[in-house]
Amino acid sequence: MSDGSVERALGALVVGDVDGARREVSRGGTPLARALAEHLRDDGHGSVYDQPAAFEAFIRGGGNVGLYAAVSAALADLYDRHRPTSVLDVGCGDGTALLPALAAASHHPGRLDLLEPSAPLLDAALREVGRWQDAAGSGTQVTSRPTTAQVLAADLAAGTGEDATWDVLQSTFALHTVEHGPRTEVLRRLRPRVDRLAVVEFDVPDVAVGSPEHVRFLARTYEQGLAEYTDDRDLVAQGFLLPVLTGQLRPGAVRATFEQPAGAWTRQLEDAGWADVAVRPLHDYWSSPAFLLTARGGAGAV
Repeated sequence: MSDGSVERALGALVVGDVDGARREVSRGGTPLARALAEHLRDDGHGSVYDQPAAFEAFIRGGGNVGLYAAVSAALADLYDRHRPTSVLDVGCGDGTALLPALAAASHHPGRLDLLEPSAPLLDAALREVGRWQDAAGSGTQVTSRPTTAQVLAADLAAGTGEDATWDVLQSTFALHTVEHGPRTEVLRRLRPRVDRLAVVEFDVPDVAVGSPEHVRFLARTYEQGLAEYTDDRDLVAQGFLLPVLTGQLRPGAVRATFEQPAGAWTRQLEDAGWADVAVRPLHDYWSSPAFLLTARGGAGAV
């Protein structure tokens, strides 16, 4: 439970008052207040993926265990119902969502393309996919791209990439890292190359970034989320959660997330030309409920 110091500190960060934020959390006694004080001690800069081990510890602990189980089950169901021959995973990370889905599904795609800008996470995903192939005797052809969705979409639109299409494009908690305007263009450029889209994101409150309502929401939910970790709490806080938290608010900080409510995702996909956009709840989570969004593109493959 927040003691108010984090909310006041975050409010100070919104207006660029780092010293004021430090003073507020120096008087706080909650796990998040102590973590924020440590984060701001060295001025609080850094990228979310400076420490891949922190991200991996985060997604393998706390509420993420149940969350990713639900995500993987939804992907496995998608594979078995639609039987895609080709899948593109945008922002695959280290494969935490992908690998259990492949293991649980009875149908496996003939081609699997992995897109991930973090080289250490992509290497980890490739190792795990290789182990799955050996165990399952799978003949799935795997390719990897150490880049972003923006670069891929631009290359395809310019004709500098290969002339690829995919039966399924899936993305789990990754497209929110692309700014809102560029994301619409990425989705528009990818649509002719994809038959079916499956996106998993969080249905965040519809409040203005940096507003008092937003600050209160972040203080409450991040306190709850951090409390779910014990042995890895410092690693998760400093290497992942705190950069994500402060990056949303602090002027000039590296922002790692551009989340939006589920309704805004629907409108954005429709604006980008996708059809049959549908959203269904997937899993309750400490931050916001997760949902699965599906849509039809222009490839017409499956």
